[in-house]
Parts: sequence; structure tokens; C-alpha cells
Amino acid sequence: MKSGRVAGLLLAAGQGARLGTPKALVEYAGERLVDRGVRLLEAGGCHPVVVVLGAATVQVRGAVTVRNPDWATGMGSSLRVGLAALPEEAESVVVALVDQPLIRPGAVRALIGSGAGLAVAIYGGRRRNPVLIAREHFAGVAELAVGDVGARPFMKAHPELVTEVPCDEHGDPADIDTPGDLRLLEPQ
Repeated sequence: MKSGRVAGLLLAAGQGARLGTPKALVEYAGERLVDRGVRLLEAGGCHPVVVVLGAATVQVRGAVTVRNPDWATGMGSSLRVGLAALPEEAESVVVALVDQPLIRPGAVRALIGSGAGLAVAIYGGRRRNPVLIAREHFAGVAELAVGDVGARPFMKAHPELVTEVPCDEHGDPADIDTPGDLRLLEPQ
């Protein structure tokens, strides 16, 4: 794939049931997770950045926000809403999740720099987020993104298209699902 305009998409619609509050509102190291996610994508080279909200409606500087009215059905509907909201000039998108505050911009840059049309960050030998999706795959990804899954079913159905990008040096994909997770990840 040629290097073109890469948008960023931050999925931040969930209610954070096990956490007790929507993850977009949670503060980590003095910054809301939603703001940290936008900064990750911008610093990684994405423009514009689109944030999908749902359980909470918040103002997010430096990003376009869209609301997923079906946020309670899971991540799949948020990914579909986000892909549909991207500007036509975006040739690809890097999709990140709001609850992974330890991922650094180098992971986003590595995905973009791979030149792939479908790329996934690899940490410790395992596929995690973020992922890069070229526009040519948007419809296929959206079709298979149902329930609480995103691009994984499309990647599983088309392994020949997937480029794995090692990202161990670009952070940690640990996510925040519970108050205990937040305490464990908080900087000391």
C-alpha cells in the first residue's frame, strides 16, 4: 500500500461495567484515557482523529467525536460507526482502544511504516491493538465486526492479508478493565 493519509480511530464508547465508570472518563497519570488515546494517535502520525463515544458524552479537544447509539451491543458497532465517520480522503486508519494507556506513539508509527494494508501490533508474540486497516478493507471489517469484537474476525478470515508488526519496544498492551487493573498500571 502506498503511504497516504492515515486517520486515527479511538474506540471509547463502553460503560466500563467492571470498572464502575465509562473508561473514556477514567484518569491515568493525571490525564483522561480518552485524551491520552487521542494524543497517542496524533503523535503517531494520524490525522484526523475520530473518537467513538457512547456511554459517556465528553468534550475531546483535537478530535472529531461521533456517538454510537448502539454502544451497549459491544465494540463491533463502535468500529462500524467509526469507520463510517472517517473522511473520504483517509486512505487507511489506525484503530486504538481507550483502555490501553501504556501503548506509545512508536507502535502507531510502526504500523503506518509497515506499508501494509492490514497490520496488527504484536506484543510478546501475541496480536493486540492497535491495528491498521486500509480503506479497501473497511467494508469487510465492518461486516464481520459484531458483538464485542472488532477487526479480529476479518483478520482470521484473511490471514494472507495480515502483516504482524513487532511492537514490544513501543509500550505495553495491558488494558484497564477493573479498579485493580488501574491501580496496577498507575505510575508509582
